[in-house]
Amino acid sequence: MSKFSAQTLRSWERPASESEEQRISNAIRMIKEAINSSEVLKTRRNNIEVFIQGSYENNTNVRANSDIDVCVMLKHPFFALYPIGYDRGDYGFTSGNYSFNQFKRDLFEALESKFPEVKAGNKSLKITSSSHRVEADAVPTFQYRNYRQNESCHPDIFVEGIKFYSANNIEVVNYPKQHIENGKEKNRATQRRYKRLVRVVKRIRHQMIKEGKPVDNAISSFLIECLIWNLPNNIIIIDCPIERLRQTVLFLHDATLDETTCKSWKEVSNILPLFDETRKWNVSKTNLFLRQMWHFLEFK
Repeated sequence: MSKFSAQTLRSWERPASESEEQRISNAIRMIKEAINSSEVLKTRRNNIEVFIQGSYENNTNVRANSDIDVCVMLKHPFFALYPIGYDRGDYGFTSGNYSFNQFKRDLFEALESKFPEVKAGNKSLKITSSSHRVEADAVPTFQYRNYRQNESCHPDIFVEGIKFYSANNIEVVNYPKQHIENGKEKNRATQRRYKRLVRVVKRIRHQMIKEGKPVDNAISSFLIECLIWNLPNNIIIIDCPIERLRQTVLFLHDATLDETTCKSWKEVSNILPLFDETRKWNVSKTNLFLRQMWHFLEFK
């Protein structure tokens, strides 16, 4: 038995909205227009790449009219991680004279000319929604060149990520492009059920909160996406949606009872560890959430 029927779970597999695409496109276009018309960024605009990241781009969004994460990545200058024993001199690089904080200020000025209501948040520049565009979080970042990941000694061969600093000076490194590609691959390998299952679990989390269950704020949509990415494919492809969900919660709960069991789990990028001291979540909080979900779903 389950609190929710198979029909309900199947309805929760679908993306939140198919009508948002034009509004998303408008937001991206206007951000690019702001950059291209900016005087302070005119010498750098050819080195700026703008792309969507997060649940919209990963097609795991579940809340209609939720905001989109837009990465605004400057490719030169860049941050880098070198193999142990190497430094920038070994690659022929010199130190840059344009700081991340200056880029963030310049991007804010550029966006403010297009979106007068833009506000600076902890990690992003927040653009409010309108009738023709969605709310957007524009995240200023530098390209992050990880030469250590593949032990590359060639300046043009690296694993590309992004790096930025929050307003409270916390360093953040992500690999959004790898996250997107690995999510697509997992979806192909599971009869397109990986992303459907992610949406179901996200909606259950929202339902738990709606019904007043004490869900820890550390249990994020990103964590849910990563947990399910670490599931064996044979669970994700179970045909019955109720049994698929039951086996999902059971496997994840048992795997997070002991830190050693899930120690090797990675983000969807397959580069960064899912559980380490930098996360707002940990194994015990994750296990508690899964136990709460099991009881919420009325599984036996």
